[in-house]
Amino acid sequence: MSTSELIIKTIAFVKEKLNDAEGGHDWFHIERVYKNALLIAKDTACDLTVVQLGALLHDIADSKFHNGDETIGPKTARAFLEAENVSEGIIAHVINIIENISYKGGNFERKFSSVELDIVQDADRLDAIGAIGVARAFNYGGFKNRALYNPEIEPITNMTKEEYKKNNAPTINHFYEKLLLLKDKMNTKKGKEIAAERHRFMESFLAQFYAEWEGLK
Repeated sequence: MSTSELIIKTIAFVKEKLNDAEGGHDWFHIERVYKNALLIAKDTACDLTVVQLGALLHDIADSKFHNGDETIGPKTARAFLEAENVSEGIIAHVINIIENISYKGGNFERKFSSVELDIVQDADRLDAIGAIGVARAFNYGGFKNRALYNPEIEPITNMTKEEYKKNNAPTINHFYEKLLLLKDKMNTKKGKEIAAERHRFMESFLAQFYAEWEGLK
């Protein structure tokens, strides 16, 4: 099977698996991450097949929608890739990307390193910031029935992985607990360039939000 045929099959598989997913973690999220990854990969020497598969399968079963079970995603991806007779070297690399891509409170140390992981992680983080990031944050906040903002609840900027998973703070807090921190956690030159612009947009959004909250505009 050619790489292009494998990618087409993978896209069809992901679309089917995420058909009823929450709006910020659906097929369109995957598609945006995939496009971001291809954009970053243009400027980087890498295994493009691994980048493509890693981007497409990175959220095939997000643990936050499976009672915190972090094993479902890698198992699902492996079963699919094995059924398509993908080489074990590529499968292992893709699984390592899936297992090490997540933010998890910002204190998670990756147990694997590669240029391909750097690219896919940046691509995923880019989709969490900027205009799309703002939209996704409030979409997920609504999905979890969280308050928009509560001035009496301070953000917690240094959480453990478990604290981060259990956190149920207002959506605005999420900007300080994750989104505004991502700019300085990008891996690639291209990722850093794009993140800087999206970061500025979020700062502008927050300034407008607080002004409207206080009735100043």
